[in-house]
Amino acid sequence: MDFNLSDEQRALQETVARFAAAELPDVAKFCETNHEPLPHDRVKQFADMGFLGLNLPEAYGGGGQSHLDAVIVLEELAKISAAVAFPVLESCFGPILAIAHFAPEEMRRRVIPKVCAGDSIVAVAMSEPDAGSALTDLSTNAVLDSDHYILNGTKRWCSGGGHSDSYVVYCKLSDAMGAKGIGALLVDKQSEGFSFGQKEYLLGFRGIPSADMFFDNVHVPAKNLIVPAGGFRQLMEAFDLERCGNTTMSLAIGQSAFDEALIYVQERQQFGKPLVDFQAVQMSLAEMKMKLDAARLLLYRAVVNAQAGLPSVADSSIAKCFANETVREVTGKAMQVMGGYGYSTAYPIEQKMRDGWGWGIAGGSIDIQKTNIAAALVGRRFSQRN
Repeated sequence: MDFNLSDEQRALQETVARFAAAELPDVAKFCETNHEPLPHDRVKQFADMGFLGLNLPEAYGGGGQSHLDAVIVLEELAKISAAVAFPVLESCFGPILAIAHFAPEEMRRRVIPKVCAGDSIVAVAMSEPDAGSALTDLSTNAVLDSDHYILNGTKRWCSGGGHSDSYVVYCKLSDAMGAKGIGALLVDKQSEGFSFGQKEYLLGFRGIPSADMFFDNVHVPAKNLIVPAGGFRQLMEAFDLERCGNTTMSLAIGQSAFDEALIYVQERQQFGKPLVDFQAVQMSLAEMKMKLDAARLLLYRAVVNAQAGLPSVADSSIAKCFANETVREVTGKAMQVMGGYGYSTAYPIEQKMRDGWGWGIAGGSIDIQKTNIAAALVGRRFSQRN
């Protein structure tokens, strides 16, 4: 057991950190101020640097590196902002994983290289107006008609909605009850009958597009079937690694807030001495550091234990839940020690608090992760319907 990064991983971390600090703050400010996603030329730059699909197989245009390598890259980018890091999150930890692990070979070769090259963005459409945490209650459905599926329904809370080029759509593919009837289709944005609602404006996540999605007799080629009815478990196995992407975003935001606060309390003086000389501030710094280190170790455990496969639901849920709670605590403490400067929009902490809070809602809420953990402990799922 070794808790140190390799020389190559440290070099990767330092290279990405230098690049992010030098080139991304201005574009991050643009995304935040204008509620716009990362410009396409930057996405292509990420592709050229090998960031997109870093942990996907080389046979499909990916980097062929480990999940831990992808975590290292994503954290350094997300320290600048969630919006600039989001294309890397989607290409390394997003719905592309369901395609990489479970889709037919033809689809893998058709879709994954475009994502890794920065020529296509794939988002996931899971939640619905009446199906969020209770995902197996979804009503979006598709019926096979000769060589295509006819898709109808509504999706909500899709990160990338209206912006991404194609969508992994969770839907009912048979009349079987609950998870047994659920599978997934890949739906192109340009499909006739596929439309989007108004752009959503959220408390945080500015620069990460979101919009309702409407499917009105959309014809989806049969070759775009990712997993058939009964494949819900496979989809959620891929989602276990996506939780690790969410964990990384939480960790990065918390770590960058802590870094800002640590500099501030050593420079800011009150009563004739630096803030860091006050014991109350020292306690806050120590508490933040302990939580961040623990979150990082839980994340690394989940992705390293998975090796080239997918992490367990227990490891990924523990890591996500702890990091989601940690980023809320750390950004709150950072704001408190920075006082008015933390609360001002002229400084980054208030944005980090807004963004950090959202990751405990996205990708399965904190409470849902706790039920996952308890289920793993006793070896069975708990019905929420009884």
